Amino acid sequence: MILALAPLLLVVTAFHARAQLTIEITQGIDNPTAIAVVPFAWQGPGTAPEDVALVVDADLARSGQFAPVERSAMLGRPSNQSEIFYRDWRAIQSEYLLIGRVVAQGADMRVEYELYDVNRQQQVHSGNVTGPANEARMLAHRVADAVYEKLTGIPGAFATRLLYVSVTRNPGGKDYYRLTLADSDGARPIVLLESREPVLAPGWSPDGTQISYVSFETGRPAIYRQNLATGAREQLTNFKGLNGAPAWSPDGNTMAMVLSKDGSPDIYLMNLRTKQLTRVTRHYAIDTEPTWMPDGRSLLFTSDRGGRPQIYRYDLRTGTTERVTFEGSYNARARVAQDGRNVVLVHQQSGRFHIAILDLVTNRLQVLTSTQLDESPSIAPNGSMVLYATKHAGRGILAAVSVDGGVKFRLPSRDGDVREPAWSPYMSR
Repeated sequence: MILALAPLLLVVTAFHARAQLTIEITQGIDNPTAIAVVPFAWQGPGTAPEDVALVVDADLARSGQFAPVERSAMLGRPSNQSEIFYRDWRAIQSEYLLIGRVVAQGADMRVEYELYDVNRQQQVHSGNVTGPANEARMLAHRVADAVYEKLTGIPGAFATRLLYVSVTRNPGGKDYYRLTLADSDGARPIVLLESREPVLAPGWSPDGTQISYVSFETGRPAIYRQNLATGAREQLTNFKGLNGAPAWSPDGNTMAMVLSKDGSPDIYLMNLRTKQLTRVTRHYAIDTEPTWMPDGRSLLFTSDRGGRPQIYRYDLRTGTTERVTFEGSYNARARVAQDGRNVVLVHQQSGRFHIAILDLVTNRLQVLTSTQLDESPSIAPNGSMVLYATKHAGRGILAAVSVDGGVKFRLPSRDGDVREPAWSPYMSR
């Protein structure tokens, strides 16, 4: 049994609570920046559709770079510059102050915000974002992105989304698999697909409008793509044998995938307009898990052609293949940051599987996690955080770690196991 839910916004709400993730921050940096995010003033009828400041506060806290001030400790609630008394914020040792207003505009709303340096007693940034009132949380994430970028110099990635697979165990029969879409903080989950058969390897088109995944609904693995706005889905493959690991090219015109229709598993490229296939690798070993370099000129993939799984690079211009990883006997599931320099992967160390990051320039490999059975890494579009699947208290959960290993948090599900995370690109606005 399989159910595709379309259009995207018309969702069976009974699926909502089961897919919900929660945030548990487990590690942050030393001496995070203290910031007070004052409740934003509401200018409209009734009550505000969302506590925008609370969402911004939670985003900044989750980054591990900031220590938001508790509301109970605030000595004032300014919403305009004229209402700010800097001594009140120095008294509670807040380094920065964020104030704002939410203005109703019919079915839309505008969020205006101002960021102040408390010690220098001056405004350092201001802006506004506008959108549908039912997208209030996403507007709040965009404010958090702007504040994060101003204070760290790194673009924020709070206004992005996550894909993941949740599994509800059914002792009396087949398990339920749900392909779920959620905000970057796990809020507002939407079940895109429900099946009694496994769903694997979700991924994003580079513009964030489509997704791909592997479904076993036909009795064997097949690759699908789905439009998020309409819910329309298309089966791309159903060859005999393995059909797996779909990966969109940076220009969105081609999909790399793994097929075994001609023998051993190899990497193929599909032209998404004509559906024409081009075979990339030809080896008796298992070649799998392709991922594109940001320039679209080469692919990384996992192969055991050297005896154990390692990462290799295939140059699409020359047809040459070179080995990339050499440290350790197991390296797999590579994912490349947008800078084209850092690669996150699964690395085996002392019999345990961890998430590691490899610098392609220096060839330095750093292990980021200390848990075991870590898998399926996905890197944020700003390159700052890595989302991955792991085990905690006997359950499958999602977790995240910063690329320097200093910040960590967990996103356990309220019900069932979660796995196969995929972090979206920056979404069009």
